[in-house]
Amino acid sequence: MVILSWENQTVRVEFVLQGFSSIRQLNIFLFMIILVFYILTVSGNILIVLLVLVSHHLHTPMYFFLVNLSFLEIWYTSNVSPKTLLIIIAEQKTISVAGCLAQFYFFGSLAATECLLLAVMSYDRYLAISQPLHYCVLMTGSLCIRLAAGSWFCCFLLTASTVVLLCRLTFCGPYEIDHFFCDFTPLIHLSCSDTSVTEIIAFATSSAVTLVPFLLIIASYSCILSAILRIPSGTGWKRAFSTCSSHLTVVMVFYGALIATYLVPSANTSQLLRKGASLLYTVLTPTLNSIIYSLRNTDIHEALKKCLRKKSDFLR
Repeated sequence: MVILSWENQTVRVEFVLQGFSSIRQLNIFLFMIILVFYILTVSGNILIVLLVLVSHHLHTPMYFFLVNLSFLEIWYTSNVSPKTLLIIIAEQKTISVAGCLAQFYFFGSLAATECLLLAVMSYDRYLAISQPLHYCVLMTGSLCIRLAAGSWFCCFLLTASTVVLLCRLTFCGPYEIDHFFCDFTPLIHLSCSDTSVTEIIAFATSSAVTLVPFLLIIASYSCILSAILRIPSGTGWKRAFSTCSSHLTVVMVFYGALIATYLVPSANTSQLLRKGASLLYTVLTPTLNSIIYSLRNTDIHEALKKCLRKKSDFLR
């Protein structure tokens, strides 16, 4: 048996990501689907970031957090999709141990940061609807920066603790990961040392950055609903719902994919279905987020039209 331990740096070992299937026709179909969604995700989120940056009327807390979310989605999908495309079409299935752990670190950190950002955005919508007269005083620029920076810093720090524990494990051959990216559970299955402490710490940190923000989102929207019910006019109801409908849709898509991927009992689910759920979570969801915020947002529509008019006037 070949053993890899981080105390023995003279041994160079690579993991093998098995991907999806050996059927070429299926791989070509998956390659095209993932490539299209990857292009849509990156281009859509870059467009949102650029529109917010160049449009002064979008320089508000809501769109500041949206830029953070869009920037996150670009790196989130870029951490997984390019390597997945290489596995499928070029059969470059090997990945170094350091590269695998780095991929898991960024995947876990970015996913956790998205949870906190969605919770922060729900709090922002709560203040905008329940206390509109004091909104600018309560949601200041410095508070926005602290909330966003705190979300990034806390999640990257918490995930680092799990990665440090993974680095202390001993990995045994054959180093084959039955997945298309380096997730926590497949890595744990490769270890031939005691993983109980690592799994407990990972469970605690993942619960803290997923369940706690989810409860905060539920609390925020409960207060939002209560505030909306106190609005006397139907026009006020419509305006209030329109300010949070996109965010609420993104929350449902994100946590729906999260539940489908990680909370479905593994004993009753085939590995192929688990890969399919992970594909939904890592490839499809980031694309839907950018589409939801672009198609359902009139401010983004107006900013895009204004930019296109300026470009057409410049070219004349």
